[in-house]
Amino acid sequence: MKGTTPAGASTEQEASRWVRAMFGRIAPRYDLANHVLSFNLDRHWRTKTVERLAEILHRPGSRALDLCCGTGDLLIALQSKSAFRVMGSDFCHPMLTAAREKIARRRWTSPLFEADALSLPLPDRSLDLVTVAFGFRNLADYQAGLAEMYRVLKPAGVAAILEFSQPGGAVFGKLYGFYSRKVLPLIGGALSGSRDAYNYLPASIEKFPSAEDLASRMRAAGFRAVEFIRMTGGTVALHLGTK
Repeated sequence: MKGTTPAGASTEQEASRWVRAMFGRIAPRYDLANHVLSFNLDRHWRTKTVERLAEILHRPGSRALDLCCGTGDLLIALQSKSAFRVMGSDFCHPMLTAAREKIARRRWTSPLFEADALSLPLPDRSLDLVTVAFGFRNLADYQAGLAEMYRVLKPAGVAAILEFSQPGGAVFGKLYGFYSRKVLPLIGGALSGSRDAYNYLPASIEKFPSAEDLASRMRAAGFRAVEFIRMTGGTVALHLGTK
């Protein structure tokens, strides 16, 4: 399998269906679980991502898509600093519903649409920026996901992938491993009502490519000037690449 491998999934189609159903179950409590389990660091990670993308966001007339936008937290952070409307897409309807409600409360008109990240209903070379926060890891085919991001970007367009990673350091690595495998599933399961979802989370992080490997995959997909910035002891990394 070329992407995420949930327990029991033997094909890419089964993996995709499992991920969609899982996020549908936890959508109502997803934001609460995120903030609690990350000790609110998820807000910091998104803020840092927006700061790195400030040049594009301040450019009137640009077009941007937040891929796998979920309940809309990164989209909202981007939109709050943007000179144009940021679009959002996700293949999980309940997550998009939550995003629409949050955007409506701000009286914004950010366009949202339901779509698979591996097959976007957008023309070639139509976007200046594509972002994805904590959703890329859940794709059924990572290289196909990168290829689709590359396809929809204009020349000189930027891809930004914010994703969990494996921290370095023996002591911190062991502490993080204990928290993610033992503590996180208990708290996440209690908050969301789905223990399976939060057993999947640490397992998917462990199987996900390293920061160096993801950077290599981006270069193989055609991106240039690829770089990554580690945050919070390497538990999260922001990858940037230019078409």
